Amino acid sequence: MPLTSIPDLIAVARPGGLGAFNVITLEHAEAIAAAAESAKRPVVLQVSENTARYHGGIAPLGLACLRIAADSDAAVAVHLDHATSAELIRRAVDLGIRSVMYDGSALDYADNVTATTSITAWCHQRGVHIEAELGEVGGKDGVHAPGARTDPDEAVEFVSATGVDALAVAVGSSHAMHTRTAELDNDLIAHLAAKVPVPLVLHGSSGVPDHGLRAAVDHGMTKINIATRLNIRMTAAIRERLTQDPGLADPREYLTPGRAAIRSEVEHFLRLLAV
Repeated sequence: MPLTSIPDLIAVARPGGLGAFNVITLEHAEAIAAAAESAKRPVVLQVSENTARYHGGIAPLGLACLRIAADSDAAVAVHLDHATSAELIRRAVDLGIRSVMYDGSALDYADNVTATTSITAWCHQRGVHIEAELGEVGGKDGVHAPGARTDPDEAVEFVSATGVDALAVAVGSSHAMHTRTAELDNDLIAHLAAKVPVPLVLHGSSGVPDHGLRAAVDHGMTKINIATRLNIRMTAAIRERLTQDPGLADPREYLTPGRAAIRSEVEHFLRLLAV
């Protein structure tokens, strides 16, 4: 199927949420696409700046994701996640990636607006969808630390000033959580959804229990980013296989159950987010 745009995927997913899953290895991408086909739901393959750095650049995994998306029977988009470098964004767009997230959250508000506005204009000239973040999502002692939240009026001002197409907001989640104990502020989600004129994105969703993710979608959250849960499941499956047979040397013998574990987890989340 031809690569699908994020706005089109959001439309297909509604009134449910759009699942977006981070890709670290080829097995991640294969499993996520297979899960989308099985669940008959749209999906986003996301490659982060950290993962691009791990692979020596965006091209190796980015091109693989684009090909997997094109070959899939599901509606799939490819997205560059948490890019702090304008050069990385340019390279991703040159490859054919049509959705990016610019993360200027480490900057102060004025500098974040200036940088995001410039990158948004560049992206829109090329028909590229752009997501941004107002403040830091947790795991970095940022505004998603306990008690910190996105201010709806500031969010409206930020979107108006920058022209971004989607906004990651702070409502109680945190990156890289291994326990699913985060409690989201659903009243704030509803308030943000009513005021902010672009889709809202939940980062750090791996730490939110199932009922919390379902409630977030019901209250107006649109795109749900999940990464750590896939890695936990993959690693557990690989560890179990290697424990069963410590003499294994062929990576395919343990990556196969690892890939299957990712697919099962993605299928679960896609069905959870559907209505």
